[in-house]
Amino acid sequence: MSTPQLVVHHDKELMAQAAAARLITKIVDAQASRGQASVVLTGGRNGNGLLAALAAAPARDAVDWARLDLWWGDERFVPEGDPERNVTQAREALLDSVPVDPKRVHAMPASDGPYGADVEAAAAAYAEELARAAGPENHGDVPSFDVLMLGVGPDTHVASLFPELPAVRETERTVVGVRGAPKPPPTRVTLTLPAIRAAREVWLLAAGEDKAQAAAIALSGAGEIQAPAAGARGRSRTLWLLDTAAASRLPRSLYPPASA
Repeated sequence: MSTPQLVVHHDKELMAQAAAARLITKIVDAQASRGQASVVLTGGRNGNGLLAALAAAPARDAVDWARLDLWWGDERFVPEGDPERNVTQAREALLDSVPVDPKRVHAMPASDGPYGADVEAAAAAYAEELARAAGPENHGDVPSFDVLMLGVGPDTHVASLFPELPAVRETERTVVGVRGAPKPPPTRVTLTLPAIRAAREVWLLAAGEDKAQAAAIALSGAGEIQAPAAGARGRSRTLWLLDTAAASRLPRSLYPPASA
């Protein structure tokens, strides 16, 4: 796995705008080299802020939206269309304003979908969908995502992998159901660390003073069971995108030479 790199921006708005520009570049480069691109989206205030910044960016038209696969790192297991669902928020922030191919928008199942309230069946179905999308070159049961984005919670959780809970300990399955999450709603579907680590690049987004302690813990050698963000690494790159408030408790030695 790759060693984490840091980029620190002045505030959350600049972080969102810069991350959106960085994502556009990655997608365009992937489409130029392989004909298509694959991105895993995240929810939360920072993930949705990035999507809104992308929607407002003139360069968004450089993306061939019809040749982009969109996946999610986790989802709240609530009914379709619920405002709490990450996919609902993503549609509002970006997807309804760009010409994405609906067949390439891979939303996680809802609690009123074909699997009903069976969160484990919903997780297994998403794992099967990922496996079908993986090619021989991926060497596993998930595609080699070009970019997988994750928000970082104040408790160091990423996706719906919370400290010490069973999901963060999973080493075989790529998607699992979560019950009893400490953050509501308590029932969720999430990628596991093995699935996250299949990505070429993993970007962790953290802005605000309430994320400062989590960033400091995750970047200071903590174990992934106690600090799931510490275990989120990409195959070729792991990038922490922070604002100055979220980076405020980090040792200056961790700062990159050219933080923006």
